[in-house]
Amino acid sequence: MTREELLSSCDLFLFDLDGTVYLGDAPIAGAAAALGRLRAAGKRVVYLTNNSSKTRAEYEKKLRALGLWGEGDAVYTSADATAEYLRAFHADKRVYLLATPAVREVFRAAGVHLTRQTPDVCVLAYDTTLTFAKMKRFNEFLAAGALYVATHPDDVCPTAGVPMPDVGSFLALFERSCGRRPDVICGKPFTVMGECVARAFGVPAARTCMAGDRMHTDIRFGNANGMRTLLVLSGETTRESMARFPDVPDLVLDSVAEL
Repeated sequence: MTREELLSSCDLFLFDLDGTVYLGDAPIAGAAAALGRLRAAGKRVVYLTNNSSKTRAEYEKKLRALGLWGEGDAVYTSADATAEYLRAFHADKRVYLLATPAVREVFRAAGVHLTRQTPDVCVLAYDTTLTFAKMKRFNEFLAAGALYVATHPDDVCPTAGVPMPDVGSFLALFERSCGRRPDVICGKPFTVMGECVARAFGVPAARTCMAGDRMHTDIRFGNANGMRTLLVLSGETTRESMARFPDVPDLVLDSVAEL
């Protein structure tokens, strides 16, 4: 697929964040101009991230500071998708949530009934305020049979130097401690988030493009949800490492600047 074909076939462009539109605290060279061209062509820009440690407002603040935010843009996180999933399918259930204070407010605002006692559902988000006491309680509730939901499966969160353990690392911990794997994972590459995005923005998957730097999350997510896919080589994936994955993107560019 050519760039022109991709642009003409899609109305909604979903962009991963780190490695795709910025690296750490620096925007990808040329990204702002490319995003501006998309908006001028009538395309909708949505930033789609698995990181459930921050809220949409926190991400918008950073994107504005980096000059990457434009009129009509939106942020959608795996925490947003998980809150929407709970509201749609477990609206009357009590939920024990491991999440940062700000993200807890996202769930509460969505109408999720949060509790610290005898929950029906346990939700694991990327809680950077995690303590042993909270992990112990979460483990006990899982062992008692609560429905187990995770926001996303990423093992590590990219940071300068040594990557930080992310939700996937804690999934492995709880599997060892109580023998449970999540009943549902909402974020990329799974379909829960794809269904939520389609409802939230009103664009069918066939007219949506997922752009990102990771084959096993971004490209697999787009393919699993019937979207067009754009792999950028400005982050984790190289042309050599692409061959290790079964997924095939519709288009490969060195960076979003080439759009």
